[in-house]
Amino acid sequence: MSNENKYAIPRATGLLLIEVCNSNPNGDPDQESDPRRRSHDNRGMITGVSFKRKIRDLVLRKDELVWPKVASTLGIKNNGDSWDKDSFKFEILESRNTNRNEVNQLLNHQFDSFKKKFWDARVFGNTFLEEGVSETIRSGVAQFGLAVSVSPVRVHRLTKTKLAPAQSGREGEEGPSRGMAPLAHRVVEHGIYSMPFFINPTGAQGKRGTGCTRLDIVLLLKLIRYAYAHTKSDIRPFVEIRHAWYAEHEDDLGSFSEFEFIEKLTPKRKGLDRDTPSVSSISLNDQYDVPAELPQDFKGKLKNGKLYDLCVELPEWCERIKGEG
Repeated sequence: MSNENKYAIPRATGLLLIEVCNSNPNGDPDQESDPRRRSHDNRGMITGVSFKRKIRDLVLRKDELVWPKVASTLGIKNNGDSWDKDSFKFEILESRNTNRNEVNQLLNHQFDSFKKKFWDARVFGNTFLEEGVSETIRSGVAQFGLAVSVSPVRVHRLTKTKLAPAQSGREGEEGPSRGMAPLAHRVVEHGIYSMPFFINPTGAQGKRGTGCTRLDIVLLLKLIRYAYAHTKSDIRPFVEIRHAWYAEHEDDLGSFSEFEFIEKLTPKRKGLDRDTPSVSSISLNDQYDVPAELPQDFKGKLKNGKLYDLCVELPEWCERIKGEG
């Protein structure tokens, strides 16, 4: 392998299998925060934007558990107020603390500095749209598609109550002793969702490229398994990535059909009635046929014939990245 290719980002295709139990994995603001569902068949949906937000938060919250542990495995060091490696920093562009004027200055006058500063802009692309900006990153290297549940999902709704302060009414009046949130609890009883994702090295290259590095992609791959486990909330306590399938192409132009890859790894509902929602009281494997491997003839199209589950292992080159300088 040439030195140039040794450090290149490989083209890859993946599929996340996300199990949801009595949780709302992605609320729909057009439906009073009901779990997202397709109108024509009631199959659940999770947007790629929702998933990337959780990855961004793991990088943004550098004083919490996940970031220091993962960063240390990659040689990313805390230098004062910033974490960096080889002049590349790991700040998050889509953050409440982002100063829009400062970003505009970087986009207009120091585009290379902009790319080196924001990890999510290098990986996911830049949606920071401003008038008068001369440079911007249109599309990133990593793209996460819409996750759709294998079967329709059943939504449960109930009213939440809590004790409210005694003086919660108008001034001088005693307020109610109990707070009510009618139908605030809206959850999917059970479902298995498949979310395709793609690593496209073309997005990193050229004048309009994001400047994404192999290290940036390794960080992403390492964080995927923690996306839901370390961003739990009251409405989303039980969401888990059961498998994070990942395969690299033999060449950067593509060596297999991504549609076929996704089709072969997507679970199938057991039984004759595939339009019946699954339930939380029966195990996943009793309700779905969940592929654990690809057919041998298709594996021959993958780089080294290898299918990875990122919840268990990463490609060998990812484990060597810390020593690549």
